[in-house]
Parts: sequence; structure tokens; C-alpha cells
Amino acid sequence: MQWLSAENLVAVATAILGVVASAVMVWYERRVPRRKRIGYRVQLDAPIGDGQRSSRTIRREGWFDTAAAGMTHASMVLLRIENDGSQTIGRDDYQSPGSHGLTVEFTERTILGVSVTQPSETSHLLEHFTQERGFGYQDGTLRLPRVPLNRGAYYKLLVLLSGGRVGDEIQLSGDLSEGDVHRNRSATPDDKAPLFSRAARLITITLTLCVVALAVIVVAQDDSPPPIGCRSGTLTLTGSTAFAPVLREVAEKYEEDCADEEPRIEVDDLHGSTAGIRDLAAAGAEAENGSPPLVALSDGPKPSGLSELRETQVAVSVFALVVNEDVGLRNLSTADVRRLYRGEIANWNELGGPDLPVHLVSRDANSGTRQVFQRRVLGRGEIAHSSVDCVHKDDPTAPVIRCELDSTEQVLETVAEIPGAIGYSEHARASRAKGLHRLNLDGEAPSVDAIERGTSSYPYREVEYAYTYGQPPANSLASSFLTYLTRGIGQEAIRTHGHLPCWTPAGMELCERPLP
Repeated sequence: MQWLSAENLVAVATAILGVVASAVMVWYERRVPRRKRIGYRVQLDAPIGDGQRSSRTIRREGWFDTAAAGMTHASMVLLRIENDGSQTIGRDDYQSPGSHGLTVEFTERTILGVSVTQPSETSHLLEHFTQERGFGYQDGTLRLPRVPLNRGAYYKLLVLLSGGRVGDEIQLSGDLSEGDVHRNRSATPDDKAPLFSRAARLITITLTLCVVALAVIVVAQDDSPPPIGCRSGTLTLTGSTAFAPVLREVAEKYEEDCADEEPRIEVDDLHGSTAGIRDLAAAGAEAENGSPPLVALSDGPKPSGLSELRETQVAVSVFALVVNEDVGLRNLSTADVRRLYRGEIANWNELGGPDLPVHLVSRDANSGTRQVFQRRVLGRGEIAHSSVDCVHKDDPTAPVIRCELDSTEQVLETVAEIPGAIGYSEHARASRAKGLHRLNLDGEAPSVDAIERGTSSYPYREVEYAYTYGQPPANSLASSFLTYLTRGIGQEAIRTHGHLPCWTPAGMELCERPLP
């Protein structure tokens, strides 16, 4: 039975331990002790005389300022005596010798007077506070009678003292049959009440230790299976150069996570979306049966007429126009971009820029980035290329210099080197390139976050597709890798490289309803 693994047993045991610990703490708080208990609290211990040794300063008026005998070093204490056990305490439960039941000792202080206060509903308890029943004081010792107390009942003593120091020890003692006398913590007027009870703190600490123990054990398990259906075999990835960094990172992580299966994933020498689609179609046609171990990534949908190719939506990719740093412009209208790529503008000063000739640095016909640019921004193709090196015009009749390059990296490097150059690229890689900057289109910045929030109509974007020839078998490396790419770890890599995964709430809506 697979669920009887060491991790599952530890998890169940830890959960049970946490529940039991919580139940025990609650039971202890509410039911223990079952024996008799008397608790006491010091609810007030304050100076009322100038001579009282205390860090507090005071001011007296009226009777307190009469300088009565003994008042110079006076202090006042309020004690609460309570039955905080689970059983009623009767007079016969007190085991102290003599007629009194309890004794209060005020260290280094002398008692000047005592007042007993009681709620009206238990005022009958006052009849026990007589000298005949042991109530009285001498020096710093106060004797209390054998007061019967129901569960939760209490009485209070206001004691006037002289000498000593405020905060000196106050000790209540006595013997109870099958019980005890103890001190309870009390929030005095100047104290801040605890946020949680002792039982609540114990429960929290116990549960925290249980969770930490479980986490340590789970992390220590180095033989746990990876969180995906790993497959062995070989697979080649080809197509989009704009998506190449994502493919390389995800392929490496898949091989690490599935090392036991020894998969081999090769990211081909990518030459663009169209070239990748063409290679996939050719490999499928030559395959004797089934789907070849090849996946092609494309910036946008496949060309028509390739019905045998099966698509998986992967991400929304955002692209950007880039210009050499010497071109000071930061925004262009779509109309001006179209004029540039029709060859109608030869110098940047015609658009309010510097006196620099325009150099159009484009991708070749295999590029999905170029096709998205023409489809989403230009609405038509670009003028014919007129230069091999992007610097010199090979066709003297061409209105401007235009060259074509094989990859996104080459475009970015060339635009950064040639003053007056303009090109296009996947936007995240463009943002990291030196010597150039991105352009806004009609005031809209190339922002994945804004597109995800639905606050941007930026047009230069497209859905990234992964294509296979036919439907690969469910147990194939191609099928496993596509699941890995579009879920979990693959989504993290897609976001890291500036794309929006399709398998997120916002991504699903954008991928299902792309721009027309």
C-alpha cells in the first residue's frame, strides 16, 4: 500500500500528536486539578506616604495628608482570595492549627488596618470574619478565618501597611485537605494583561514543534519521487529564438528532477518559429509511425495547411521596438512606425530626433518575432532588405538601409552598435541589453504586468505555442516535458524570463482570446 510510506506515517503521527496535545492542554486548563485549591492574587500594592521607599512619586490631599501616626511610610495592598479548583471548600477542609484557616505574611511591613470587601451576592461570607473565628492581625501577620468557598467564589482584603517597601514579598499559606494553596498571577492596574493564557501558549508551542519536526523530516527525505511523471528517452526542442532562454532553463531543470530516468533534452540551434515549424513537419512526414521526439516553439499560430500539427498554448510573449541609445526618442506612434518600415523616413530628425540616418535592423523571414511585428503593428510586410552588414546600402535605389539577421541576440547587438539603428525583440531580453532602450507604442509601455492586470492595450504581443506532430503518447518524454513546461516549475521559469504563463487565471483568458 503506497500510502504507508515513512513520510505519510510521520505526517499522520505528527497530526495526531498535535490534536492530542491540544486536547490535553484544554483538559488541563478546564479539569485539572480535581482537588481543592485556594488561589490568591495581589491586585494592588501602592505607596500612599512620602517616606515609603518606592520608585513612584505621589501627591496627597485630605485625610491622606493629615500625617497620622504611621502614615509617613504607608502603603496599601488589595488581595483577592479565590476558590479556583473544581470542588467546594468547606470549613473542615482547612487543616491549619488554631481557629484560623489561612495566614498572610507581609515581609518587612506592619499592618495598620484591614477591610474585607465582598460582592453583594456572597455578602454572607462576611459573618466569618470575626475574632472568635480567628480573624485578626499582629505586626506583619494577618490571620484569615476558615471561610467556606464554592467553586469560583472569592473575597477581597484591603490592607493598610506601614514600613518596608512596595513590592516586598506577600505570602499566603495554609493547609487544605486533599488540596493546596498557591499564588495566581494578577494583572495589577499598571500591568499589561497577557495576550494568551498559559494553556494557549503551551498549545501553540507544542503545535509549532510538531510542524517543525514534520518539516525537518520531510526535507530530510532525499529519496522522495519528483512531483511529475518523469520519462526517459531523447527530445529535441526547436523554433522560437525569443523563447530559447525559457526552453534551456526548463530542459535543464527537467533533466535534474528526472535524473533517475536519464532523459536527454536538446535545445536545437534555433533559427526562428517558421524554421522550427518546417523542421517539425518534415520530421513528422519522415517518421514511420507515431509522433517524432521533436517539439517546435512558435511566436504565434502555425501557418494554415498543417492540420497534422497539434498545439499547446504555453505563454503570452510581449515584444518591443528598440533603438540605439543615441536616438533620444522614447515613444513612437503606430503611424510613425509604419512610415519608418515603409522607408518613408530616412533620418530621425524628421520625427523630432537627432540628425542620424535610420537603419532598420530586422529578423529574417523565419522569425516569429518579425511575423508578430508585421501582423500586430505594421499590418503589412517590411520593405525589401538593402544591406548585408546593416551599415552600408547594397541597393543604391533603396530609400533606407534595412538588413535581416538570424536571431534576437544578433538584432540587439547590432542595434546597440549602430547609431540610428532600430529593431525589435522579446521585451525582457531587450530590457537587459546595453547601448539601447525600448520604445513605447502610442504611449503604451511593453509591460507584462499591465497586460496581466488588463490595464494595457499594448499591441506587440502574441501567444507562444508548442507544436508536436500528431498527439504524442501520454507516456512519452514529449508529453511529460510539455506538462512540466506549462505547469509548476515551468511556469516559474516562464515568469522569470518575462512571459505570462497561459495556465494562470489571467493567462488563460488572454491565451484563449488573443488580440484579433
